[in-house]
Amino acid sequence: MAHATINSNAAQLQRLKEQGRAPVAFVLNGQPAQALQGDTVLTAVLTQSAQLRTHEFAGTPRAGFCMMGACQDCWVTLGGTDAGRKVRACSTALQAGMQVCTTPGAVATAALVEAQP
Repeated sequence: MAHATINSNAAQLQRLKEQGRAPVAFVLNGQPAQALQGDTVLTAVLTQSAQLRTHEFAGTPRAGFCMMGACQDCWVTLGGTDAGRKVRACSTALQAGMQVCTTPGAVATAALVEAQP
């Protein structure tokens, strides 16, 4: 079965409403990123990237599935002061300065990177 090629520069989600909320700086795979107050980690990542993570066994892109914390498809690892802690991206509120690691390489090199306000 062939899989679609993903343009890693295109975001999976495009924000159409609620654009007036306060910005929240965070770090995504070692790079500074910005989302909006009240976003979940899943929303924050998918407004920056075409996928949330890559499936461990198949290597296919994943973007969450159930969106309510039941399917186990959206686990990501935190870096920084929470290094190694795994959270469900769909049900975890993004916090300012949070370091989100969605790739094994980002987890391995999750050094403290300051989020820019």
